[in-house]
Amino acid sequence: MSMLQRPMPVKTPTTAPFWDALAQHRVVIQYSPSSGSYVFYPRVRAPRTLADDLEWREISGMGTVYSFTVARRPVGPHFADAVPQLLAIVEWDEGPRVTTELVNVEPGDITVGMRVRPVFCDYPEHDVTMLRYEPADPR
Repeated sequence: MSMLQRPMPVKTPTTAPFWDALAQHRVVIQYSPSSGSYVFYPRVRAPRTLADDLEWREISGMGTVYSFTVARRPVGPHFADAVPQLLAIVEWDEGPRVTTELVNVEPGDITVGMRVRPVFCDYPEHDVTMLRYEPADPR
């Protein structure tokens, strides 16, 4: 199956600033002044304080691999031609973590704590840009 048949994210009013920034090859996430911390995934109220004070701020997108797995079996039928999939949790320098896919790296070269940088994968036919990660210091 091709990428055209794979499920794609759906932009909502709450998530639109995140997806719109990715389309511009920028990473923006929410910041809560009441808790003094960045927030991810997008939401309407700040976690812990429930304050209505979330603001969108640009971040570098740089981070470290917090955890990863090499999926040698497809995670679903739409991904049968995409194995192995290098699935990871990246911790942004600003604090929150994001689930993503690693690209431009061999499975054996991935380590927890590895520095990574964002890769913006545009899919104009779906009007979406996906956020992936690659090693910050390629060998």
